[in-house]
Amino acid sequence: MALYFITGNKNKFSEAKAKIDNIEQLEINLPEIQDIDPHKIIKAKLIEALNHKKGSFIVEDVSLNLECLNGLPGPFIKWFLMKIGHEGLVELAEKLGNNNAEAKAIIGYAKSRTEIHFFEGSVKGKIVKPAGESAFGFDPVFKPESSGKTYAEMDIEEKNRISHRSLALNKLKEFLKQT
Repeated sequence: MALYFITGNKNKFSEAKAKIDNIEQLEINLPEIQDIDPHKIIKAKLIEALNHKKGSFIVEDVSLNLECLNGLPGPFIKWFLMKIGHEGLVELAEKLGNNNAEAKAIIGYAKSRTEIHFFEGSVKGKIVKPAGESAFGFDPVFKPESSGKTYAEMDIEEKNRISHRSLALNKLKEFLKQT
């Protein structure tokens, strides 16, 4: 049975493909419910994906949790970036006096409506002034605690060793080996 990673984002897919060889990218526009709980978002997307095609599916949701905002924007990071941009995130953290953040990826995997699994990866870090060349999410303003660079300043191999997505994908990869 084919294993599909549902995303229109080529960067996300290339990071996933580097970890899991036998996945295929599937671009279908799934409705995304809005909820503070990423598990609910992912589960709704996976159930909808099962209506479109036969196969197993992977869906991901990324959160950026700012300590100064009690965990927001969380899964709403895409919308925050669209409205206030990288500079706006930095300004928020600076004005509130706390630039601590956590990047979190939750990957959902489904073979059927009753067989859904979640895999999480998270990295603690800081919100910093934009550095590096990247149009990929919050990469230019997120600097992991384990590095002196933002994600955007890292090459793909370096980022894939430590990123939140990479940690979640490693857990999924181990699970797939066992099934």
